[in-house]
Amino acid sequence: MKPSFAHFSLTHLTAGFVAVLVGFTSSVVIVIQAAQSAGAGQAEIGSWIWALGLGMGLTSIALSLYYREPVLTAWSTPGAALLVTGLGGVTLTEATGAFLFSAALIVLVGWTGVFERLLRHVPQSLASAMLAGILLQFGLHAFAALQSDLALVGLMLGVYLLGRRTLPRYAVPLVLLAGLLYAALSGELHWRGIHLELAQPIFTWPEFSLPVLISAGIPLFVVTMTSQNVPGLAVLRANGYKAPLSPLLTVTGAATLLLAPFGGYALNLAAITAAICMGEDAGSDRNKRYMAAVSAGLFYVLIGLFGATVAALFAAFPQAFVFAIAGLALIGTIGNSLHAALNDITEREAALITFLVTASGLTLFGVGPAFWGLVAGITARLVLHSPKREQRSDSDAR
Repeated sequence: MKPSFAHFSLTHLTAGFVAVLVGFTSSVVIVIQAAQSAGAGQAEIGSWIWALGLGMGLTSIALSLYYREPVLTAWSTPGAALLVTGLGGVTLTEATGAFLFSAALIVLVGWTGVFERLLRHVPQSLASAMLAGILLQFGLHAFAALQSDLALVGLMLGVYLLGRRTLPRYAVPLVLLAGLLYAALSGELHWRGIHLELAQPIFTWPEFSLPVLISAGIPLFVVTMTSQNVPGLAVLRANGYKAPLSPLLTVTGAATLLLAPFGGYALNLAAITAAICMGEDAGSDRNKRYMAAVSAGLFYVLIGLFGATVAALFAAFPQAFVFAIAGLALIGTIGNSLHAALNDITEREAALITFLVTASGLTLFGVGPAFWGLVAGITARLVLHSPKREQRSDSDAR
């Protein structure tokens, strides 16, 4: 069945905008710092935004329309953080070589299907627990923002509760509108310095340096797979979507190969922003929520085309507004994930360990908490449900 744009609605558009707002404003500064660490100037930074915006936008649109599921892609935020510290003394040409090497590895694991076969053994309860742990901080930040801007966030919270009671499908759009109106009227939107200007792509010839491939390329691959693609898949599965992982990895890896010379250092599955496009606030019919990811893709394409202009535009929003809209948009997803994680009493303890480790923010060896939460949960599950333990329990019961 072909996708029908007649199903497109305001909730899809709003969910897509909120996803892009959250994704862009929460990490664009890290991406800019990564570009600067590689020796990029203002023109090259604009090219990075162009490449990443178009890459995220076009892959999100194409994959969502093809699978008729909300498949949202993103740049690798942990990867950018890694590059900030890992590219010191590295030239932009050597960094580009590392980006291409990492992308080739992602294409390889996607094409062979090895990574997907490994993840099939991860129980749904642990995947849901990991997702809840990832999203928890966004829910907490929404309410912590009351301390920095009580009037704005209090208004948004009140509108959300009233909206959920009277117009549940439009609660988040109403919150978005109310927050923007208040911020504009109170002078909290900062429009100065915004000029409309198209980004210019700049091609950088890659240079393949073995030390840089080892010190930057391989860590970028590992971080992107464990801290982005694993939770990205968890979001899809926790929401009941079945798009196969291997083709998704192959497409995002191939897109990175094409765009890396322009600054598209790493494209992968989105997690937090994808959850916004999959919740009930993205539409009452889950089979049509892929249009929310398509909307997000269109916004990302605009970001790519207008580069620095869009970066300045998103910087105009007050931080408390971004925290509040992100947290309120994810409340339903956090609740559903916790319910799925803890519903099975036999899996509850392992799922809770997964949730707590993920939510703790634990980072070891440059790998983020989503991976370690999953490792801790699987380990706990193997210990708690080992054959010897089960046999002993049966013996005690007799």
